[in-house]
Amino acid sequence: MESLTLIITGAAGATATYVANHHLRMGAVRASAVLSFSVGLIMYLFPDLLPAYYTRNIPLVFMGASFIGMVSQKVMGSFVLVIISGVIFSLIYLNSGKFFAGFGGALGTTACISVLVAVGLASIQRSRPVQKVKQFRKRKQN
Repeated sequence: MESLTLIITGAAGATATYVANHHLRMGAVRASAVLSFSVGLIMYLFPDLLPAYYTRNIPLVFMGASFIGMVSQKVMGSFVLVIISGVIFSLIYLNSGKFFAGFGGALGTTACISVLVAVGLASIQRSRPVQKVKQFRKRKQN
């Protein structure tokens, strides 16, 4: 149940930030900051609202997943990819354990990995190479 809650949090954090960024026109940084601050503030002000595990981890998962929502619509144009990236982020977060302990930027790195995996899976599913790779190959040949 704890894992499912964090997976849902990751998907919600990525999607909410994506909507605030692109549809509410808040901008990437402001959308991530406002939403992450709000979730963190609620957990800080009401620590007994949820069990300690959730109070500790929900703000981290939400903030990390909000980095996914900062992605450009050119890179990730569908909500499905954003949700998949949020789920992938949560799964990596849950399974990384102490691997990233002591390293700065673990949430951002994990978010980047999640976006790359989701975009890669979408590219494989479409059976087309990623556009940037095609452009790079064209430049390299010239």
